[in-house]
Amino acid sequence: MNTHSARLFTRSVVPRCSYGTVSSSVPISPAISRPRSNFSEKLHSGPSLADFINKDADNFQTENLDGRGRLPDWLKTKIPSGNSVTQIKKTLRDLKLSTVCEEARCPNINECWGGNETNTATATIMIMGDTCTRGCRFCSVKTSKTPAPLDPLEPDHVAQALASWGLDYVVITSVDRDDLKSDYGANHVSKVLTTVKQKSPNLLVEVLSPDFQGRLDLIETVLGSAPGTFGPDVFAHNLETVKELQRVARDYRANYEQSLKVLEHAKKFNPKLITKTSLMLGLGETDSQVTSTLKDLKSIGVDIVTFGQYMRPTKRHMKVVEYVHPSKFDYWRDTATDLGFKYVASGPLVRSSYKAAEFFIKDKLLKH
Repeated sequence: MNTHSARLFTRSVVPRCSYGTVSSSVPISPAISRPRSNFSEKLHSGPSLADFINKDADNFQTENLDGRGRLPDWLKTKIPSGNSVTQIKKTLRDLKLSTVCEEARCPNINECWGGNETNTATATIMIMGDTCTRGCRFCSVKTSKTPAPLDPLEPDHVAQALASWGLDYVVITSVDRDDLKSDYGANHVSKVLTTVKQKSPNLLVEVLSPDFQGRLDLIETVLGSAPGTFGPDVFAHNLETVKELQRVARDYRANYEQSLKVLEHAKKFNPKLITKTSLMLGLGETDSQVTSTLKDLKSIGVDIVTFGQYMRPTKRHMKVVEYVHPSKFDYWRDTATDLGFKYVASGPLVRSSYKAAEFFIKDKLLKH
């Protein structure tokens, strides 16, 4: 129901007293019986169903909705099910692996894990544990200053799982490990990528990388700078939101300029590498702020950008300011495309790794 319709209702507030506190000294008047005809007359003279259906219908179809309201229909998804979902979950549990799909409560888990119109199932593996050292206000991944130690068997387990699934494309992401002071986990990420590539040489691998507190030498480590190591086919690092909302949404150790430097350095280190980032909408950003962000990303050579709706994981996380209408996502897709990005994925349910295989296999972005 839109706000115009809501104003057609009024509600009388009747004082209520607590149970057992009515004083016997106060006389209670008997209930007054009102003629039924009065109610019928008011009912017939009130608004009809057409008043609620037709008023401002065209405008309502394309407007954003207040984040305090109910979840719009365009954001409702199916419960995960199917053979692919069951198989992937079993492998993950057997090898003690985590996925960002589960930890971040991604709304697309059914479609990605269960396959889609191309019958391609995709998943995003999350390495270095399931606990992050940062506390971004939008993220549902567990946080701690002292997560569990790294699992030395994880590179082999990840490679084994991916080989068994027979995927064409995979996304490997990780939690932040600021507790690992020597390299923040960069060498472990490199070991995972190298082991995966050795076991599945034809598998296309995207890494969704942390910022490693801005240490560019560690970005190079992830990109395969050391002899005998393999880097990813696609390097992704999420900017998350516009510059003006960074401190509101992200942990204090992450910031706009640092993320831009990470993406810029990855492209400079390997100009043929595809770089990618993601933005959430619905946090209170303005159109001019989003446009400015896109121009900043294009200026440093980012190839791919994705837009998705911010969904509040729990009441402990930051609130949704507005639910952005699908037509607005179409607008940002067109705007980013006009600015020259190689590929743009934009929609309420799009996430950074959503339908990753289709992004590259269908559009053949890796065929240089």
